[in-house]
Amino acid sequence: MSEIAKLAATVFKRAGHRKRFVVAVAGPPGSGKSTLAARLGELFPEGSAVVVPMDGFHFDDVVLNQRGLRPRKGAPETFDFHGFEALLKRIRDNTSEIAIPVFDRTVELSRAGAAIIGQDVKFVLVEGNYLLLDEEPWSRLGGLFDFSIYVDVERDELDRRLQKRWDEHGKTKAEARAWIDSNDMPNIDRVLSRRRSADLVIQPWSDIR
Repeated sequence: MSEIAKLAATVFKRAGHRKRFVVAVAGPPGSGKSTLAARLGELFPEGSAVVVPMDGFHFDDVVLNQRGLRPRKGAPETFDFHGFEALLKRIRDNTSEIAIPVFDRTVELSRAGAAIIGQDVKFVLVEGNYLLLDEEPWSRLGGLFDFSIYVDVERDELDRRLQKRWDEHGKTKAEARAWIDSNDMPNIDRVLSRRRSADLVIQPWSDIR
């Protein structure tokens, strides 16, 4: 059995007979949490799992410019925390189908109502950088998850992955380096130094990349 299959089996067992089981998949930028959540969701019975990305709650660049936060896009304060918290509460209540926003990195915008969570969806895999952040108001999210996974990756490896990511998105090496040093690394250090404990800490493995 592969490592990803073992993880799916662990989540499946923990969920038991519950109708809705909400899993946090957390980690710093570049850790592979989005890939992990997507791969994990594919291993549950068809139609029973959905991935909810925290990135759908990025403030628009217009708002960030108004607040002087554009250079810090991706930091905790550049997200609509209250909207995200309200969504998680609706997911737990499971009283109706729910439309969720999804962040489109190709245009750097969130698309509203881009995916639907039906009432018959049992496994909701929420992925994001700050799900375990031990800062107000983010620490309030702890009680909204049934199980939490933290993807633990070495800082130097995160740096390497981010350089590759921004290269693939068209930034020059100099532009990527400047963005990583001024924005990505401060966000990484914030996650690494100020996170709550997870139910399960995993190391990255080759079959989830």
